[in-house]
Amino acid sequence: MADTALARARFTLDSNILIYAFDRGDASRHRPAMEIVNRAVDADCWLTLQALSEFYAVTTRKRMLSLAEAAAQVEDWLVVFPCIAVSAAAVRRALADAVAGRASYWDALLVATAAESGCTVVLSEDMADGASFGRISVQNPFAAAGGLTARAQALLGL
Repeated sequence: MADTALARARFTLDSNILIYAFDRGDASRHRPAMEIVNRAVDADCWLTLQALSEFYAVTTRKRMLSLAEAAAQVEDWLVVFPCIAVSAAAVRRALADAVAGRASYWDALLVATAAESGCTVVLSEDMADGASFGRISVQNPFAAAGGLTARAQALLGL
């Protein structure tokens, strides 16, 4: 995907990006993730309710945030981002991809849900960089040397 196409692409964030934005224990990921989330507000970024739910579960279980803080953050994101819920069709697609061995069920569900909102890119460190699921590509936004990849910068309009 060309950088000019990336600049216009609708995308979503996997929960790991949202979590890193609050995980001060991983400095190499924390600052770039904060930049991604802050810039995504002004881009064509849609969040899945699955990613928001995973953010709440992980940040409270690992005690990065209190229950109230995590809930307040999710509430904020529900206001500033368009969000999409899981549909029965997305569950069916995810099950098919998981059974076929193309992805874990949860990753496949995130991708299928994002596809329903018109996303063409998923920013994720956990999924295979460059993987394609139909018209959706997975991109790891973190550069090996630190900071953001050129592709992530283009997507965020940097």
